[in-house]
Amino acid sequence: MRTFKSGFVTLIGRPNVGKSTLMNHLIGQKIAITSNKPQTTRNRIQTVYTSEEGQIIFLDTPGIHKAKNKLGEYMVTVAERTLHEVDLILWLVEPTTFIGAGERHIAEQLRKTDTPVILVINKIDMVAKAEILTFIDAYKDIAPFQEIIPVSALQGENTEELLKVMFDYLEEGPCYYNEDTITDQPERQIVSELIREKALRNLNDEIPHGIAVAVERMEERSSGRLIDIDATVVCERDSHKGMIIGKQGAMLKKIGTQARQDIENLLDCKVNLKLWVKVKKDWRDSDFLIKNFGYRKSDIEE
Repeated sequence: MRTFKSGFVTLIGRPNVGKSTLMNHLIGQKIAITSNKPQTTRNRIQTVYTSEEGQIIFLDTPGIHKAKNKLGEYMVTVAERTLHEVDLILWLVEPTTFIGAGERHIAEQLRKTDTPVILVINKIDMVAKAEILTFIDAYKDIAPFQEIIPVSALQGENTEELLKVMFDYLEEGPCYYNEDTITDQPERQIVSELIREKALRNLNDEIPHGIAVAVERMEERSSGRLIDIDATVVCERDSHKGMIIGKQGAMLKKIGTQARQDIENLLDCKVNLKLWVKVKKDWRDSDFLIKNFGYRKSDIEE
């Protein structure tokens, strides 16, 4: 009889290295939001991959970076604490021979943990195959790695091999979640994140850092064929509010239309989405508002 293996695996790395893209690809459904802006992932998102071989619970953490406010401190604390709570660490890096201060900071954290580390060189679809060995050579001595695996999360290249190697390092264990479970995140939280993703993708660089989304209402109609969702996009400045709404409401409508399509795919039914915009100055430095917008203090408390 085949041994069933299970364990907890965290994905770490600097912002925008493709952690959420890789996790979404491995579990086969979009749970973590993606964009080319820093600080896209703010919570520790837990997703579940189950196969005949076993079950992997992935923790997609916020990118490790130098914090500039309370929200930033929260994000870094969540990411660094996770290193000591899991069975395996995947460190994602981009294909380059230049190792900057951000990567060296992460390597320093990894040298302090006994958890096995697999270095994943992502985005290999963007470079020549012949170059990959030079990237491996540049990284191989920066921290103690069990394995170094090049992949393309976007194209799915070499991801099956990555799964195989992860199971090699996990031990026999229970099935923690039902086999059809893919995340521990409440639907409301995923919905708010999908709306925030569309704002991140459509707005100017200076605005997204100061955006949160609160789902005020989420109700299924008696027919069961439509869900009404009311959500508020929160920003830090009056000038940002104008940009989010756009000329004659065009930008807010665009964000809403794109988000509704993803939400309908998630909930598998029609959605009536209404968006509002509010200004809450400096909410990222307010413990109360950080908690109010769904960032869990339990993730950073002992």
